[in-house]
Amino acid sequence: MLQIGENIGGIMYTRALLSALPKTDLHCHLDGSLRLETLVDLAKKHNVKLPSNTPSGLRELVYKENYTDLMDYLHGFAYTCAVMVDAEAIERISYELGEDCLAEGVLFLEVRFAPQLFVREGFGVDKVLAAVAKGLDRVRSEHLRSKSVVNDGMPGFQYSITACAMRMFTKGFGPYYNKLLSSLEHSPPKEVFGIASLQLARAVVDARDRLGIPVVAFDLAGAEAGFPASDHIAAYDYLNRHFFKKTVHAGEAYGPQSIFQAIARVHADRIGHGTHLYRADMVDGAVDGPEFVRMLAEHIADRRIALEVCITSNMQTMPELASVAEHPLGKMVKDRISVTLCTDNRLVSNTTVTDELEKATTAFDFSPLELRNVILHGFKRSFFPGTYKEKRAYVRAAIDYYDKVAAAHGLPSVGRG
Repeated sequence: MLQIGENIGGIMYTRALLSALPKTDLHCHLDGSLRLETLVDLAKKHNVKLPSNTPSGLRELVYKENYTDLMDYLHGFAYTCAVMVDAEAIERISYELGEDCLAEGVLFLEVRFAPQLFVREGFGVDKVLAAVAKGLDRVRSEHLRSKSVVNDGMPGFQYSITACAMRMFTKGFGPYYNKLLSSLEHSPPKEVFGIASLQLARAVVDARDRLGIPVVAFDLAGAEAGFPASDHIAAYDYLNRHFFKKTVHAGEAYGPQSIFQAIARVHADRIGHGTHLYRADMVDGAVDGPEFVRMLAEHIADRRIALEVCITSNMQTMPELASVAEHPLGKMVKDRISVTLCTDNRLVSNTTVTDELEKATTAFDFSPLELRNVILHGFKRSFFPGTYKEKRAYVRAAIDYYDKVAAAHGLPSVGRG
């Protein structure tokens, strides 16, 4: 077991190093990543009642270090979503999120959220997406003029947007869902869920192609058990026909077969979480669990299907994980699976990518090469909004900058990516 800031061979993974290294956050929910001061301010402005009107009070009552279960964890989203009522609020939250990422060396951000949660009369999916892009565009422009880029050679800040469809929803989810459920009251709920995801797929393809908004990927989020990805095949078929990138929350609240379905049925390019990948005991009894898990892990590794791993979030919602050392990340890395560390929700989990790296390097014997791979997988497996050649150039710049920072902090050279 490692001590904080120390790895095998006496190599120091200090907090300063982990903060300075260029990083990505490929699994970051916008509505779970507000600044507490902003939440309080927007709540006052929009007459949203909070359990406390101070950041410290909200930390004590809602956005805690530890949660009793998943429902306790999700409780705070009721307040963040309630203040995201217009373009001004969403742009501000997006801008501040970009600032917070840059402050800890996150140079590529994939922000995700469910646009349909925020749709109001006169404020459609396209306007919601545009507000997010406007906030993050400001961060990108300001960073390009900064000393870090101009004088120190740091790569520019880049971002893309991932739109989340909900595996399921009820009328309590918001006006858009209320209207849809009411107008289709005689349809089976699962059919309505599929209609909503198909409508979102059409909306985001239009936003990309007609409006030039960098929404380039699609996700499926929400209750996993009992609401399979196959309910949303029509949406993913549409996305495939329009060359849209795809990720799916899977293996977080259900077993390996949920991960398999996300890959085999809706052709996910990446998997959100994937925490239960090795849980052979969760495989249907009609299948040989250990063999199924072995073949699935081999398939994921061979196809370079990246797993978006969120340690803190998993620890907070999975009581069976008694310590970080019990998280499957260590085995994933040893199995050479393409993993990248992410925050999930910066506010709700009270974490940063640097925090996630610190926990990982403390719990697992990462060699300098393994640390480098985990960080650079984020750049390589990112859903970049530009062309393939532009992505290659950006990834090359990130690799070169990583090696420069690593050398400055005394890490041994481990070759070029």
